[in-house]
Amino acid sequence: MSKVAVVTGGTRGIGEAISLALKDMGFAVAANYAGNDAKAQAFSEKTGIASFKWDVGDHQACLDGCAQVVEALGPIDVVVNNAGITRDGVLAKMSFDDWNEVMRINLGGCFNMAKATFGGMRERGWGRFVNIGSINGQAGQYGQVNYAAAKSGIHGFTKALAQEGAKYGVTVNAIAPGYIDTDMVAAVPPAVLEKIVAKIPVGRLGHADEIARGVAFFCSEDGGFVTGSTLSINGGQHMY
Repeated sequence: MSKVAVVTGGTRGIGEAISLALKDMGFAVAANYAGNDAKAQAFSEKTGIASFKWDVGDHQACLDGCAQVVEALGPIDVVVNNAGITRDGVLAKMSFDDWNEVMRINLGGCFNMAKATFGGMRERGWGRFVNIGSINGQAGQYGQVNYAAAKSGIHGFTKALAQEGAKYGVTVNAIAPGYIDTDMVAAVPPAVLEKIVAKIPVGRLGHADEIARGVAFFCSEDGGFVTGSTLSINGGQHMY
């Protein structure tokens, strides 16, 4: 029986690339999504990957959603915490709701998904968590105190949970992408995007499949001696 992988935010952008990479490795993939039913349906029809709808920031929804995945596909062996949102603004203009929603989904989602799946992985003696952080969680970013704090928290969460899982065969790692050519980055004004690219030593944006290949390594048997690590994939923009 194939091992089962759940990718949160797994039907679009970086998440879609990760879902496809894990499917190509032989995993039975469940792609989680939060809102756009039409796009999720189109993704599933195109890829053959099952999609499951729930809000990763809702603790009970994660427990229930993972139970649905287990019923449909089997016990969950891999979790990729990719789902995330932005609510940018300088602190003086940032509302508590903007702060709280980013923390609830980006960081809280990692906790919720771990609570739903870590125990089963530990009992079976094998598991993989890959948490998607950000260059802005390492270096900070003007106008993103909420996002940078949440992503920085993911890196700490990764190191702490890795210590809990190591002796049970459960590895926990993170990837910190730089600026990747996704719809989110495409929405940046061209003049601003040009300045961003000018600061990347390799001279271009990253590609979603480059992040996916990093995830694939962490989820493989070859990655079994790596835990508590953060892989920075950012074109040299921030060397951490």
